[in-house]
Amino acid sequence: MTSLTLATGSLMLAVPSQAATPVSGAKTVTGSHPSWATPAADAGAASAATQYTGTVYLAGQNPSGLAAYAKAVSQPGSASYGKFLTPAQYQARYGATKAQVAAVRQWLTGAGLSITQATDHALTVKGTNSALKKAFGAGIDQYRVKGALLHAPTRDVTVPAAVSSAVLGVVGLASPAASHATPDSVPVTPATAGGAAKPADGLPTTATCSDYWGQKTATGAPNGYVNKAVPFDQCSFVPSQLRKAYGISGTGLTGKGVKVAIVDAYASPTMLADANKFATNHGDKAFRSGQYTEVVTPSQWNSQSACGDWSSEESLDVDMVHGLAPDADVVYVGANSCNDPDLLGALTTIVDKHLADVVTDSWGEVMHTTDAGDMTQAQIQAYEQVFEQGAAEGIGFNFSAGDCGDDSPTAAATGVNCQADTSRAQDQYPSSDPWVTSVGGTALGLADKSGSYGFETDMGTLRSSLSADGKSWNPLPGNFYFGGGGGTSEDFTQPWYQVGTVPNSLSHTLMTGAKSKTAQRVTPDVAMNGDLYTSVLVGQTVNGVYSEGGYGGTSVASPEFAAVQADAIQAQHHAIGFADPEIYLRDHLGLFRDVIDQQAAHHQAPLSNVADFGVVNGTLAVRLVAFGQDTTLNAVRGYDDATGVGSPTGAYLRSFGW
Repeated sequence: MTSLTLATGSLMLAVPSQAATPVSGAKTVTGSHPSWATPAADAGAASAATQYTGTVYLAGQNPSGLAAYAKAVSQPGSASYGKFLTPAQYQARYGATKAQVAAVRQWLTGAGLSITQATDHALTVKGTNSALKKAFGAGIDQYRVKGALLHAPTRDVTVPAAVSSAVLGVVGLASPAASHATPDSVPVTPATAGGAAKPADGLPTTATCSDYWGQKTATGAPNGYVNKAVPFDQCSFVPSQLRKAYGISGTGLTGKGVKVAIVDAYASPTMLADANKFATNHGDKAFRSGQYTEVVTPSQWNSQSACGDWSSEESLDVDMVHGLAPDADVVYVGANSCNDPDLLGALTTIVDKHLADVVTDSWGEVMHTTDAGDMTQAQIQAYEQVFEQGAAEGIGFNFSAGDCGDDSPTAAATGVNCQADTSRAQDQYPSSDPWVTSVGGTALGLADKSGSYGFETDMGTLRSSLSADGKSWNPLPGNFYFGGGGGTSEDFTQPWYQVGTVPNSLSHTLMTGAKSKTAQRVTPDVAMNGDLYTSVLVGQTVNGVYSEGGYGGTSVASPEFAAVQADAIQAQHHAIGFADPEIYLRDHLGLFRDVIDQQAAHHQAPLSNVADFGVVNGTLAVRLVAFGQDTTLNAVRGYDDATGVGSPTGAYLRSFGW
């Protein structure tokens, strides 16, 4: 994830400029000079009059004290456990003081910069290259990277010693090389080529699916991983089936009295109407008046061409939260773009106004790329400050773990929702942050149409296409197509709540295979259904027409688990806050269902089925799908890097004392 800023009136000079000399005693902001801004790529200094923007994050009072309190208030058995702060109490104890803000303002405006936006967390500044150089000790040069003309400071910027303790970091002075946050969801739509249909004998030419695992056999399909016919893929699940499968229906819990926030970029104009239609179409209640609200600022939306259309993700999140916690209040908070400062701004709004008890975020990105470089420490610290504030206030954050398995270049070569510029196997951020709950994915098999639980395996699929003559699968074995994210972080050490649960073989082995002397953070923490071929149904209006279709991804799992947490909060009658300590405690009590790779467990060929989409664009679109094939991530007994501690159960919900 990188911050996107726009330059206006850029002028390129003929020769590279020289970096300014750091001020004595100044604080250096590591990573503010990106790795792609090399001397060889330097195309010269921008004009002194060129305007740029950036964001200065405020450190607040006693950052270490905030981290300590966030831990104490979240840890069962602590004297401070559950003693959550109001936003006003947080601000008085840990927020930036008026004196700190005044000093930072004076420094910035004294250098000739203007402040275009200010919150208790950050100041957005705008000014000339000359003013930026005066404020931060480094000017802006132009850099030609892969044919694009980008801008960046000539070296890491600095903050004067007089205000260094008040400044957490500085971001946004460099333009992004390529990457930004993306939603972790994919529609179940086949990619087909043109030409006449050549269906295999016996395979339907209209879309066909099973109401539950194994109900209908794909007679007439060629043999795949086993020398016998396999089932047709399950039809996309509806909320009532998921509520039953995960034990929610048996508890009677509905999330009543709890507020769930959803954060995505932008906002679909038909979100509420679509959610109500979807709910009533499937036997559930529409939102009551005032139960659904939005916090959006369309006049400030930006970068839409780069960020793309997020409307499907938005509808998915709302349908899943409302479906699994139908009486919970839902507030949709739309970021102004998919770039870090805007997404972080949306999260900040939630904690500063205490808009919710639990938050779901179905987006993320790898931290190490081949073109945009590494995510900066300043940006990570800014996120963590908000996550810690949320913990102190009793607000829990869930993030989807991603849909590309180990996010390696090998997975990215064939994965449908992978980041092509990943530099190595790694987990995603913010999912990997120790202060959030990382939600991974499973593939759920139903035992009957009503939604009785059958089995789960890890979310990871290989996909093969039916040949033109209908007699074989190509390729076989299939290519990796979709998989739940997870793995061992190279960026964060092991948090206290994972000690004694995560095996040393995972915590001390990075995803590159390198050994770590220190134990590291491993993701995910929990998992729920998210596989593309155990999809969920979503309702959405596109071009004025409402329709429903299947979607998969850990984008499904994150709002599912946020809804489960809303049900748990209802049972407990007070907030849970940062949930990971409670999750790992309850794992020790056996309240999660241990999800294991069904193939490995039964010493058999990969679990597989046939997805028949019927004739699409003149061609019969049929896929052979193998499940539980999640790159180098493996679902084994106990904690694992594919499904964490496993999936929640009715017993998990009942443990909160309803």
